[in-house]
Amino acid sequence: MTGRVNTGAATILVVDDEDDLRNVIDFNLRSHGYHTVLAATGQEALDLAAATRPDLVLLDVMLPDIPGTQVCAQLKSAPQTRHIPIIMVTARSEEIDRVVGFELGVDDYVVKPFSVRELMLRVRAILKRIDKVDAPDVRGGDGDTLWFAGIELDRGRHRVRVDGSDTSLTATEFRLLETFLSRRGRVQTRDTLLSDVWGTEINVTPRTVDTHVKRLREKLEPYGSYIETVRGVGYRFAESP
Repeated sequence: MTGRVNTGAATILVVDDEDDLRNVIDFNLRSHGYHTVLAATGQEALDLAAATRPDLVLLDVMLPDIPGTQVCAQLKSAPQTRHIPIIMVTARSEEIDRVVGFELGVDDYVVKPFSVRELMLRVRAILKRIDKVDAPDVRGGDGDTLWFAGIELDRGRHRVRVDGSDTSLTATEFRLLETFLSRRGRVQTRDTLLSDVWGTEINVTPRTVDTHVKRLREKLEPYGSYIETVRGVGYRFAESP
């Protein structure tokens, strides 16, 4: 574990069994002012994530003990780590691999070999988006809550409830739902959602939107049907219940 570079720096857990690559990523993250925690195996990653609660995880898929996909699934199922954003780093570049990753709840997907500069941009984009979600909303004072039928989205507390029960959403799902609720009745193209939810610095495809909408619908049951598919265009959240 390295020392914290500056007060308030985000902590990033780097999980990769390749020593050289792990050290390169570590050096560049620290050079950008981040605090790093390093793991070479899946089990070590799970232990460190539970102990340090990092702000972001860079997770390799091919690990010597536990596959990165399984590590991701365990992180997303544990209450103390399920909200931590994950960037999957892997040599697998097929679309199905990306879809599987996004279905597990990862926030971004970086294919090896990659440029360090690109990786730093993606890290910054994810953390910037998280900061926007977690920051108090000055317009709404304590909360600024959006309501629709049995859905309650509290921006200030980064909390979503469905029929009064807390619902666990990833940071991306939270931002996607917030976008839909604030634009009810208006068609949102996939490109618009990619730009407004994922940000222009992240290289993701329209299929990514479909995967996240599918997961969001499942988590909003029985209100998932309010997210309407506009064939050939994108999506629209119902204007009224």
